[in-house]
Amino acid sequence: MRFVEALRMAGSAVWAHKLRSFLTLLGIIFGVAVVILVVTMVEGFNNYIEEKVADLGSNAFVVTRFGIITSEKDYREKEQYNRAVTTSELDAILERRVYVKDAAAVTRRRVPVKVGDKQLEDMRLIGVSPNMVNIDTVKVGTGRYFSHEEDEQRAPVAFIGADIVKEFFPNVDPLDKEMKVDGRIYRVVGVAEAIGSVFGQSQDSFINIPIGSFQKAYGSQSQLALRVQAIDGPHMQDAVDEVRQVLRSRRHLSPSEKDNFDFVTPDSINNLRDKLFGTISLVAIGVTSIALVVGGIVVMNIMLVSVTERTREIGIRKSLGAKRTDILKQFLAESTLLSLLGGVMGVLAAWGLSKVVTLLLSFPTALPILWTFIALGVSAGVGLFFGIYPAWRASKLDPIVALRAD
Repeated sequence: MRFVEALRMAGSAVWAHKLRSFLTLLGIIFGVAVVILVVTMVEGFNNYIEEKVADLGSNAFVVTRFGIITSEKDYREKEQYNRAVTTSELDAILERRVYVKDAAAVTRRRVPVKVGDKQLEDMRLIGVSPNMVNIDTVKVGTGRYFSHEEDEQRAPVAFIGADIVKEFFPNVDPLDKEMKVDGRIYRVVGVAEAIGSVFGQSQDSFINIPIGSFQKAYGSQSQLALRVQAIDGPHMQDAVDEVRQVLRSRRHLSPSEKDNFDFVTPDSINNLRDKLFGTISLVAIGVTSIALVVGGIVVMNIMLVSVTERTREIGIRKSLGAKRTDILKQFLAESTLLSLLGGVMGVLAAWGLSKVVTLLLSFPTALPILWTFIALGVSAGVGLFFGIYPAWRASKLDPIVALRAD
């Protein structure tokens, strides 16, 4: 019997018992759907982290007193040992740069903002070097960024996010308008392109001012971080090593002493993500895969019932010249086709559920093509594996005994 003929007969058998076939496949459908749904959510989350969180700018990384904090103990150790980054260290990095293309300082605090009669509390005020616009992911929408001269003169100018415009300047041009930030008057010189939100938190409610103006208002002891840009992607690690060498030299650290500062790089963010969610994902996929095994057992039981029901059919086919391998192929094709159909339905169900999750929870999802084929291959393999014993029993039937069956 040719393979195509075996598939045709298997399809006819499945179609003849549509309801029973569907109920048989519920385990396979559920297992594949849950596995694919977990994978789509993990894949979407990974893409979201890389795009929204790990993207620190064009080939950029951060130098700070506190890097990625993994525990309270980690924070306490860094609080006692690490030292704050200073503007003089920023100057040293720029003076000795080889693999570093640019670097800028940044500091921040939460402040009240008032325009006219409207006031909002707890808004993000960020003091940055003027060249941050060349490094950061924030881009100019209208107007301009503040200049080096304005930074040196500690001018009261501000570059604001899209949400600030919506809150304080609806339906009017915000450029050259004044706003009171923590009791001080600043003039708006530019508006950023809308960024969007990260995990439901808007990233557009910020007010950037020159770092000189920030230090004039709040003193020079504010906690700084440095946003450093490498000359290109392949030399990112070289830039990190270069900055490390400059800071260790300025801080007189011996070779045996560890760094008393921290780096935040895209790789470190992604590594933390993998550490936190990698094991969870594997466990979730492993647990839900049990449903596939249960589904396979159900398929085997139904195929055994099918062999019993079709004993006379098997006897007739054998008496007409069908070989044991023909019977074997027929039942293997049927169990494999059943499970493959269940896999297809499971993938479609997972795709639909992922769209619902994205719509209701604004949670990003992405269906990886590779995992789709893996799921279909596994479901077909489950059917093939659990169909071997029923197919073997069918092929072993004696045609004379089978023909006498009711």
